[in-house]
This record gives sequence, C-alpha cells and structure tokens, in this order.
Amino acid sequence: MGAFEPPRRPNWESTVRATLIRLPQALMRFAAVPLLILAIIVQAPQLRAADSGDADTDSATASGGAAQGSAAHHDKQHEHAHEHDGDQDEAASEGFMPGQQRSTGSVTVGGQRINYVAYAGTIVVHPKGWDDVPQDAPKDQDKGDQPEASMFYVAYFRVPEGAGTARARRGDGHGNEAKDDGSRGKAAGTPADLLADSSPSRPITFIYNGGPGSATVWLHMGAFGPRRVVTLDETHTPAAPYQLMNNDHSLLDASDLVFIDAPGTGFSRIGGKDREKNFYGVDQDAYAFSDFIVQFLSKYGRWNSPKYLFGESYGTTRSAVLINMLENDRLVDFNGVMLLSQILGFDNSPDAPQVNPGIDLPYELALPTYAATAWYHHRLPGQQGQQAQQQDLPTLLQQVEHFAMNDYEHALDQGTALPADERQAIAQQLHQYTGLPMDYILKANLRINGGEFEKNLQGDDDVTTGRLDTRFSGPSYDPLSEEAEYDPQSAAISSAYVSSFNDYVRRQLQYGQGKLYKPEIEVDNWNYQHQPPGQGMPVQASTNVMPDLEIALKTDPRLHILLNAGYFDLATPFYEGVYEMHHLHIPDSLRGNISFAFYQTGHMVYVSEAGLRQLHDNAAKFIHDTENRTAAP
Repeated sequence: MGAFEPPRRPNWESTVRATLIRLPQALMRFAAVPLLILAIIVQAPQLRAADSGDADTDSATASGGAAQGSAAHHDKQHEHAHEHDGDQDEAASEGFMPGQQRSTGSVTVGGQRINYVAYAGTIVVHPKGWDDVPQDAPKDQDKGDQPEASMFYVAYFRVPEGAGTARARRGDGHGNEAKDDGSRGKAAGTPADLLADSSPSRPITFIYNGGPGSATVWLHMGAFGPRRVVTLDETHTPAAPYQLMNNDHSLLDASDLVFIDAPGTGFSRIGGKDREKNFYGVDQDAYAFSDFIVQFLSKYGRWNSPKYLFGESYGTTRSAVLINMLENDRLVDFNGVMLLSQILGFDNSPDAPQVNPGIDLPYELALPTYAATAWYHHRLPGQQGQQAQQQDLPTLLQQVEHFAMNDYEHALDQGTALPADERQAIAQQLHQYTGLPMDYILKANLRINGGEFEKNLQGDDDVTTGRLDTRFSGPSYDPLSEEAEYDPQSAAISSAYVSSFNDYVRRQLQYGQGKLYKPEIEVDNWNYQHQPPGQGMPVQASTNVMPDLEIALKTDPRLHILLNAGYFDLATPFYEGVYEMHHLHIPDSLRGNISFAFYQTGHMVYVSEAGLRQLHDNAAKFIHDTENRTAAP
C-alpha cells in the first residue's frame, strides 16, 4: 500500500494560510481565540527558520506541506482514502507539487554513443472543467478537495555531439563530478536547465503502456529506454540478480523520449474528492494525458518539435482518443501516432465474446492467431518435427484470413440454420487450422474464445498456452478448468522488469526513495463509456474509439499512423488491428497515411531481441519519414 509521502519540513506559508482559513470555525467553537492567534505568532519564526534551513531538500519529493493547524482535516482525508480504495494516496490539503530530478548518461545505439540528459519527475494535472483561476471558483469550495493527479514521467533528451549539458557548461553547482557510467550526482533541474537541456527542433515521442491500470515500466525497460532488462525468450526468466544492459535499440537515436505513468500507476498518484471518477475512465484518462502533454511542451520548450504518440495495448485505445483531443480541443497537431498491439473496438476482443451472442466477429479475427500459435507449437495436423516449422507463416496466415472472412464468417452468420454437412466441413477446416480436436470444436459450436484456446491447445499435456505471447507455455493451474487461469508470459518476465526498474530508477535516475512504485493497479471501477466526436454525451455501448481516429485523420490529413502487431498476440490479435484499420470511415486519399508492421512475436514484440530490432527500425524510419525536415534557406 502506497502512503502519500509526508512533507519533509513544516511549511510556514501553508501552515498560516490553512489556520486562517479555519479561523471562523475556531471563533464559533472556541472561546480562546487569543490563544489561537498567539500560537500562530509563536510558531511563525520557527516555521520560517525550518523552511529556509532545509532549502536543499530534494525537489523531486516536494509535495506541498499540510498545515499543522489542519492536522485533523488531513487525518480525515487519509482515513477516507483508505476507506475508499485501500491503496490510493491522498493529496495533502494544498495538493500535489510538481518536481523533477536531473541526471545524465549515455547509450550506444548502432555503434554510436549518444549522451543524454534525463529528467525523472511529476506534472500535476486536473480533470476536465477545472478552473486554474482561483477567483473564478466558488467561494465555499475547499481547494484541498479538488481532484488532481500527479503524473510521473522520465524524459530523455539527447545532447548534441560536442556539446555539454546546460549544467555541465556552467558547472554542476552541487560539487558533483561525472561518474564512470556517465551519470552525475543528483540535482533538480532549474527552469533554465529545463529549456537549455532540451532541443526544440528534435522529434519528441510520448510513450505509455495500457491496462488500463498499467505503468510504463514495460516499454521503458524492454523497448526504447537507454537500458533494457535481459529476459529469456519463450520461457521463465530465473530470479534475481537480473541483468540490465545497454539498449542497442533505444529509440533515442531518432527522437527524444518521454515515458509516462498513467494516473494511479507507477509513481503517479491521484487525490481529492471523487478522484477515481475523475481519472479512471476512457475519456477522463485521455484528458489527463492531454493536460500532461501540453504542460510538458511548455515546461521543456518543445512546442515546435515534431511530436509523436506511442501507445501499447490499451495505450492504443488511449492514443485514438488522445490524438483527437490534442488536435481539436488543444489545437496541437502531431506528426504521427505509433500503435503497438491495437484494440480500438472492444466488441472485437476474443476474451469473452460468448457473453455477447450474435456478435461472431471476435472468433473470426482471432482465428489467424490460433493458426500461428498451433503452427509454432507443431499442433497442426501433419506437422512433423522442426521441418514443419520452416513453412512460410505469412502464406499460411493469408489462407486462414481468407477462410475466416469468407467461409467461416458465412457459417457463423447462419447460426442454428447452418446445415449439418456445412457445419461438419467448417469444423474440419477449423481442426486443420487450429489443431483442436473435431469433437471439441463441434461441442463449442464452432466458436472458441481466447481463454479456451489457450487452455486446450496443449491441454493433453497439462500445459497452458500464453495469452500475451502464445509462444510461451506453463503448467496449468487446474487441469479441469474450462479456460486458462493465468498468462505464462506475464509470469515469466514480470519480476525481471519490475525489479530492474525499481533498482534503476533509484540508483541511476535518483528518484523514488521512500516511494512505492506500482507497476499495475486493480481498477474495478474503470468507466468504459466513451463520448465519440460529435455526440453530446457518452454512448451506452461497448467502447469503440475508431471514430476518434477517423476524425483525427480528417482534421489533419498529414497525420500518419503506424500499426505494429505480433502474430502470437492473443490479447489483441494482429488481424483485429488490421480489420479495424480497414474499417475506418476515411476517404481513399487518407488510406496511404496508415502503414503496417508485423512481427513473429507476441503482444510485447520487444521481448525478443529480433522483434525489438525490427520495432526500433520501423519506428525510427516512421519518425524520419514524417518529421517534416526542410532544408535550411
């Protein structure tokens, strides 16, 4: 349980202000008013001295001190926070305070050494409708109860060759010398550093994982950060010590990078009244990210940089809503959006389509992934040893895709009216493409959801197939269960990622001492209702953000999209992403703005070094092709 970190020092201004605000109550409840005023006068010199005597306190942990005079109010907030969700930190009465820690380092990409400045810190965001002008707020409004989120980020800015960082050019100012690993002692960047360390003309990419409820530790430590954790491909990585190595495929060679943790995850926190309601939802979450991004652009002087979004999994859902908000609400165009393991329409998910009878599309879109997985595990009828592995997977998948969207679709559309001989023929073809037994396919009414496939493909050996990456397998929890009860890939790599980041963020980025990092949180009350563009209110339907991406493409006809998808991803099947892109209501002139890249890996294509190399090259090329560089006059 992550408790809100108490302030490290009493704060004179907030103490007096909070006490004076509550003075009318004190006048009514207590007769000893002179004693209250005397207490303020006596405390003032001590508080002011304490405030100035600790001026070098690490700014990354500054949090706006709660007043001693409002201790009872603070305790009530704390009690309410744990009553409400048991794991969220409450903001102090004065709210969250932004801050950052500055460090330097280097990474070698493609044989080239890249020096960088890193900032680990937080930016405070507010929900839609928040007014930043205090005099416009209702007079009886308790500022401490206003919902807000402190969003954690790590930003990496490349330092041009031959140029020192802003602090290095002036001297560190803290007596710190460069370490052997290229990093410097802790120092919180000054406003001048924030601008001087960041090149306004260089591309910048905002990166996040999904969930909802996931921090961005996965893309940070596995894909594009300057260090990456080494894990085994296709099997469980042994326990610590883990190896953290130079990331030869960091995207820092093509773009500056900003890794963002969603509200409530990682080191990000939410506070105030109705905080979950204001940040845990499709639209609420995207609004918080749009607030973060525009504040970041101002803080680091990046308004004129080529700008990109990179989201994974639910992060692709977020990206579709976010890019439309940025363009049409914030009036900020982006050069491109990179999507990894896409899901835009939730009715297309293979996780539980049986609860939505009459909607058979998820079974059809998942079939190519079933075939790829059966091919990989040598479960297709007639496969023999390693020789069958050499079959051309893309060619097989083309055949399966054609069958899925023609004969299979036609059969499922008929429902119970499907003739018996056609039913038998479809079951036989499904057996050929999935390796599942004919009698099981017929009992399943030709419809197998993702969890059932994961459990039964290798079920005869009491082995469960992975969901995020079907190349992974693990012992079944319950051999008699109907569906898979866990994901072997998640179990295989999560400890390595979480442990490595917790060590890296404190040792190298010098952030997080005394704080709890939350790689994932349970969000049982996520609001999936979405208000599509042009609608006056959220629609009562399954989440579908395809209209948001359509409007974003039409608003900015120069916006480009890159869809990345792994063949062995059963959480967000690759063909689901293809189908969604092909069903955007956009003119033919914009279809060329969308490009595709496929990988022989799973949901996290970067867990395989070959997949990571390919992902880097595709992303770097995408940025190079769309950053709108023009020759100098």
